[in-house]
Amino acid sequence: MTMRTLVRGGIVFSVDPDIGELPRGDVLIEDDRIVAVGESLSAQDAQILDATNRIVMPGLVDTHRHLWQSCLRQLAVDWTLGQYIDHMLLTLGPRFTPEDVYVGTLLGAIEAVDAGITTIMDWAHIMRSPDHADEAVRGLRESGVRAVFGYGNPLPPPAEWYRKDVIRVAERYFSSADDLITFALASNGPEFGPIEDTLVDLELARRLGVPASMHVGVGLLGHQRSVTELHRRGLLGPDLIYIHCNTCTDAEFGLIADTGGHVSISPRIEMQMGHGYPATGRLLDAGIQPSLSVDIVSGVGGSLFAEMRGTLEAERGRRNHDALARGATLPELTITARDVVRMATIEGARTLGLDHRIGSLTPGKQADLILLDIDLPNLSLVNNLPAAVVLADNHNVDTVFVAGRPVKVAGRIVSHDMRAVQRLAQGSRDRLLADWSGPGYRSSHVHHAHI
Repeated sequence: MTMRTLVRGGIVFSVDPDIGELPRGDVLIEDDRIVAVGESLSAQDAQILDATNRIVMPGLVDTHRHLWQSCLRQLAVDWTLGQYIDHMLLTLGPRFTPEDVYVGTLLGAIEAVDAGITTIMDWAHIMRSPDHADEAVRGLRESGVRAVFGYGNPLPPPAEWYRKDVIRVAERYFSSADDLITFALASNGPEFGPIEDTLVDLELARRLGVPASMHVGVGLLGHQRSVTELHRRGLLGPDLIYIHCNTCTDAEFGLIADTGGHVSISPRIEMQMGHGYPATGRLLDAGIQPSLSVDIVSGVGGSLFAEMRGTLEAERGRRNHDALARGATLPELTITARDVVRMATIEGARTLGLDHRIGSLTPGKQADLILLDIDLPNLSLVNNLPAAVVLADNHNVDTVFVAGRPVKVAGRIVSHDMRAVQRLAQGSRDRLLADWSGPGYRSSHVHHAHI
């Protein structure tokens, strides 16, 4: 039996150039698909969802987040990249059991959905055993989010079983590219391990026919000219997702653009941890449309609205600073609110190879959409629709659909018992931080939720 839902009377921000923006419009959903977007649609036997005082738009897409760290939120808020590697990856990472990975992944994915993120790439470089991988997949599947599961190795050298298990997980859980959860390889890349390991990773990803993602241009490590070396070996291609790219050269951006590669940026964490200044404008100048990501909720909050604002502020600051250094002022701002909304929606979908399925309110695409409540003080007047989206935040996310299924309704997660999830998260956090007194954590300051 076909399930039909008519989202009626909202401000429609379709991110589809053929549909545009409707001051008062409707979206018709049948099962998991969008079948119509327009004004005054009629639909017999459809359930009506009143979208009055709501912005209706595509779900947000986060193209790089380490969900396994979600129970350790806030710890890294004052850490440099070096401290993050020492404390999170080298000290706390080895403490993670498969159960901890499951809980962190589940909590982090639900957090993303609550914030209007309907698709996320889980960059899961915490695979310390095959059981860790199984539990990470279980957390994603139970969360209800759409995801790309990036199977990753914690640190080089890879364990003897690692690459064999990549194949096992790909074949066991990801036999169809049409599933809600799809597969990718999260490679340490040539800046966080020997380039020989990267070569093997890329050969494996291409044999499986899945994308590969890697961190490049990260602080001083970027001076290795990783992209240049991969190009010299003939390994660049449209199946690669490059993370950060702050200290890549303009010539390397040209190589990425020429080979159809994709870039995910995280300006807030990049500025905090010393990756280098966000490359947003240089990427755009090279013809590369970047996508956005939160990276780690252990270091910054999980809002992609905040990431949009951080992206705008950083790039505008750079351009204004350069103009002032020339004794000039800018006649206009050449990165706009609309630009970063696209980065957080359709460009994110394109980065993950999912733009044929999601990223805009286009008939035929899957019904991943969110409703933003503008009947709240921060958005009570909408005078500029893209700006209203950028200036929104998580508390404005009223309703969330993933593949036509409501997972948040009237401001509340309906797919999970959040008290039960919080109990699991608290237990995991307490185990992981037992007898640990690193920077950013004092057990005497910990707030235990009333659960």
